[in-house]
Amino acid sequence: MGIDEEEVDGNTILAECLKLQGVEYVFGIIGIPVVELSMAMQQAGLHYVGMRNEQAAAYAAQAIGFLTGKPAVVLVVSGPGLLHVIGGMGNAQSNCWPLIVVGGSCSVDHEGIGGFQECPQVDLCRPYCKYSARPASAVLIPQHVEKAYRMVTYGRPGVAYLDFPGTLLTSSVPRGSVHHVLKCKLPPVCFPDPQAIDNAVMVLARAQKPLVIIGKGAAYDRSEKSVFDLVHHTGLPWLPTPMGKGVMPDVHHGSVAKARTLALQEADVILLLGARLNWMLHFGRPPRFNKNVFIIQVDICPEEIGNSVNSGIAVLSNVGPACDAIKAKLGDWKYDQSSPWIKKLQTKCSQNDKYVQHMGNDVSVPLNYYAVLKKIQEVIPKQCIIVSEGANTMDIGRGILQNNLPRHRLDAGTFGTMGVGPGFAIAAALWCRDNFPSKRVLCVEGDSAFGFSAMEVETMFRYKLGIVIVVVNNNGIYGGFSEEVWKDITSAGPITKFSPPSSLVPNTHYEALAKLGNGKGFFCTTVDQLQEAISEAFKVEDAPSIINVMINPSSDRKPQSFAWLTESKL
Repeated sequence: MGIDEEEVDGNTILAECLKLQGVEYVFGIIGIPVVELSMAMQQAGLHYVGMRNEQAAAYAAQAIGFLTGKPAVVLVVSGPGLLHVIGGMGNAQSNCWPLIVVGGSCSVDHEGIGGFQECPQVDLCRPYCKYSARPASAVLIPQHVEKAYRMVTYGRPGVAYLDFPGTLLTSSVPRGSVHHVLKCKLPPVCFPDPQAIDNAVMVLARAQKPLVIIGKGAAYDRSEKSVFDLVHHTGLPWLPTPMGKGVMPDVHHGSVAKARTLALQEADVILLLGARLNWMLHFGRPPRFNKNVFIIQVDICPEEIGNSVNSGIAVLSNVGPACDAIKAKLGDWKYDQSSPWIKKLQTKCSQNDKYVQHMGNDVSVPLNYYAVLKKIQEVIPKQCIIVSEGANTMDIGRGILQNNLPRHRLDAGTFGTMGVGPGFAIAAALWCRDNFPSKRVLCVEGDSAFGFSAMEVETMFRYKLGIVIVVVNNNGIYGGFSEEVWKDITSAGPITKFSPPSSLVPNTHYEALAKLGNGKGFFCTTVDQLQEAISEAFKVEDAPSIINVMINPSSDRKPQSFAWLTESKL
């Protein structure tokens, strides 16, 4: 029998096609009908990582997409498995990260008559992805895999869903009949219109109060060198969005992140690099922004241009080429570092920094957020990847935990999703182990956020990942209660009627999860205990360690001029 006559089943075809397109990692939970598919994936040379929850599997896979620019796969079973993963799909689509979801489904001859876990999966996924399809036959699998890969990586990245009934996976066809598809090429680079660049340069050079905002899109675009060359050369003040941190080093002298409110309110010209004017940037509207601000919007997605406010100049382009073109056109022009605008921003940065330093130096027990995060920053390894989630833990930590390299911060992101931390950390640790063995991963979690995906600690043990988890524990969602107050509440009557919805059990010993394996667990109430625990935890390279640090349940962030979330005016 020749190779063209050799029988090959759908499992093998799918696994080989994913490998051909460049997929390296698969995260999932197996069951009927994808057990054999998971083994075929490993046989094809893919890394298979078994997770404990489908959402966490999707979080891990999409983090690989952000870190590498290449999508990973989530493998899920039919029905409930697919429904569980939709939360992760929504997060990836909202973050604009490439992700391919492969779902097993009810055998076609059982559809419509109550088959096992029967579910309209292709239709359910459409609102949360760029492409959702079921190959009509095994011979067409390569065509759909290539299209899925292309769709999630070209233009604005996103999600694709491919549906595979059990009968399709087990069906066999001659290898020679399989539709031949080449490997998807790298996404084409979009270069800016020269006239748009001319206009942008003219406006920037005349600005009295310019500001550069660096978004997550700039990080994904791998445009850090171009952004640095432009911003550093011109001396323009800048600030990052949360996952735009590190494109420009946090320690760079031009950062005005500590004067964010002032910078947004008073800037008269904003160069927006790969960031969206959504809720995270208060929609670009007053009172958080100058009502007359002129926005130069650089984005890869035409539909994003002018989405919230009219862009003064639209630059449809990858961030890197746009920055290169602007810098070349500006020539030797530099923004005056002695200008009143720079002085005002520097003064405000200094004032805000004094408050943060004051709170960080207050190490009285119970601890506050600032002291905990400041002491963490003092002792963690340089250039580690920082994963962070959990309301105040994440928001305050963004200003204290430094990122000086791009794509070294992963957090709740555009969708504001809680529970992403452990999955993101697993992906980052696997990526580091395969590419940068000396680089470590720190996962800083609020106690509520940690609870969403805490069982992924077992996954970390199974794959020998030396992730250091710090749970900043305030006994609740946003805030809880001390043990004394909790006792009074729970003795007053039925707990379901008297316990506030935000409360969790005080002093829960999350570090005990380290007993699942050979990791280390630490319960801390002082900064000395915390710093010693971090030093010990980072000595463990083949297992996760968990540091549970107690803080004041009433601890809060620095008083804000505005609420952190822009409220609706309707």
